[in-house]
Amino acid sequence: MTCCNNNSFCLLISLIGTCMRKKKLSEHFKYFNTLAISVIALILFSVTSCKRNDYNYDKNVFRYNESAGIITLDPAFSRDQAHIQVCNQLYNSLVKLNDSLDIIPSIAKHWTISDDGLKYTFYLRDDVYFHRNDCFNDSIRKVIAEDFVYSFNRLTDPETASPGSWVLSAVKKLNGKNLIYSVDDTTLCIELAKPFPPFLGILSMKYCSVIPHEAIDYFGKDFRKNPVGTGPFQYQNWVENVKLVLRKNPDYFEKKNGVRLPYLDGISISFLIDKMTAFLEFVKGNFDYISGIDASYKDELLTRNGNLKPKFKDRFRMIDGPYLNTEYLAFFIDTSQNDIKNPLLNVNVRKAINHGFDRNKMIYYLRNGIGTPGTKGIIPAGMPAYDGDFGYDYNPGKSRMLLKLAGYNEKNPVPEIVLTTTPDYLDLCKFVQSQLKNIGIKISIEVSPSATVRELKANGKLALFRASWIADYPDEENYLSMFYSGNFAPNGPNYTHFSDSLTDKLYLESFGITNRSSRILHYRKIDSLIMEEAPVAILYYDQVTLFTSNNILGLTANPVNMLNLETVIKSEN
Repeated sequence: MTCCNNNSFCLLISLIGTCMRKKKLSEHFKYFNTLAISVIALILFSVTSCKRNDYNYDKNVFRYNESAGIITLDPAFSRDQAHIQVCNQLYNSLVKLNDSLDIIPSIAKHWTISDDGLKYTFYLRDDVYFHRNDCFNDSIRKVIAEDFVYSFNRLTDPETASPGSWVLSAVKKLNGKNLIYSVDDTTLCIELAKPFPPFLGILSMKYCSVIPHEAIDYFGKDFRKNPVGTGPFQYQNWVENVKLVLRKNPDYFEKKNGVRLPYLDGISISFLIDKMTAFLEFVKGNFDYISGIDASYKDELLTRNGNLKPKFKDRFRMIDGPYLNTEYLAFFIDTSQNDIKNPLLNVNVRKAINHGFDRNKMIYYLRNGIGTPGTKGIIPAGMPAYDGDFGYDYNPGKSRMLLKLAGYNEKNPVPEIVLTTTPDYLDLCKFVQSQLKNIGIKISIEVSPSATVRELKANGKLALFRASWIADYPDEENYLSMFYSGNFAPNGPNYTHFSDSLTDKLYLESFGITNRSSRILHYRKIDSLIMEEAPVAILYYDQVTLFTSNNILGLTANPVNMLNLETVIKSEN
């Protein structure tokens, strides 16, 4: 329904006509003030009614809060969960992951990989269109293979300065250019410099979304707030730090049982920083979903054993499952420091810390049973290579013995260690602080904003810090890359500056192991070698925990905690 056909607008016209017919010209002005008020009220009602009918804001819009905030809608900068979630609604890649982490078609119908693992050929759908936008003169524009060539080259262009440029580092270069090319409109080829089995999974990342060159030419740097993709929802409006509204893409290519997706008419994203406030809004029915638990409301929502409290069972649904997220404490152990006063350079001190706190008690009391105690390696529960041969249990007696081996005792105590964290994890860090005090390790805690911690850890300015690693793609190599010496931060994900020649050798060898079962065994060996040197102390392996109103149907959990709204239905109940 359009505004000009709105009944209220017709009533407005009728009212004006009646006044003009019944009053003399000299009397028209007498009624002007009253009429003006009526006109304004009816126009506002008319416009509002029009919008509500077009997008059905009350009944079929999915509403959620993003406390971390969003600063860009450009997929080239989708480096954290908040940005990944919204980009997942706006964009598509060649492939995607299902809830079991299988790689399935998206814009690519199917693909082939050469026997030597070096050439990937993708065959694209011919019914995928970009969102209608002014950059196309409001016409409809089909996606072709050359759009992926453009998007991938833009991702690796230094002028773009994308934090995701690394995802195409395996691609072969010829005369300084990526060997990514189109054969025709529906055939795309990518050639690698050497075999890299995780590559296909990497292409499912939002960094690898397709965008049109017209949008970059038209909007320039303002593309960050004028996104044009192919996803199930398209941009409607964004008041930064207040609300972002997306609406249904009427041209979306995916269908289910012959019905074009998505079912929802739109998405409304709020940006309340305080998680307790967001939780209260969820309880009041103003949000349809919250993800994860927070110390501010966990005891209100969950029992100690991680179940939904009885008072909420008739209103909310809890959805959970494995989450490829490892939470840990990281030690900066760059041996080039040669700082004899830094106790963390001693492997026995790091091992003492690993044995020095009770992860089971931490999960029970601080996480209400949500998560798996981190007694194994960096590879999380939920991945096939989890449960290697080496790990750490709670053993304070062994911790004290290890400190003695490191040369520390009552007369020569361990120097105070500073642990840096963000506010969200302060309770966990205080728990570790308290437990380590019992074995003779004094920890002081510094709390800083997330952005500050990210910058300091990237530049090696933090001796001990809390961190997490969420899998970008469904392969254990994603976690092991954090300990390869060629990936030292700030140019890579090795924030601990861990370096070991044998680990490096085995890590590089894994690229040539194409058999998945053999690669899993190889990964377990690497994980165990890393944990023997204890560059990190695993806190826990996280669990996806979603809470929705009972009228939200079709929402599922997946191990990368991706918010998929294509097939979600919001009933009127």
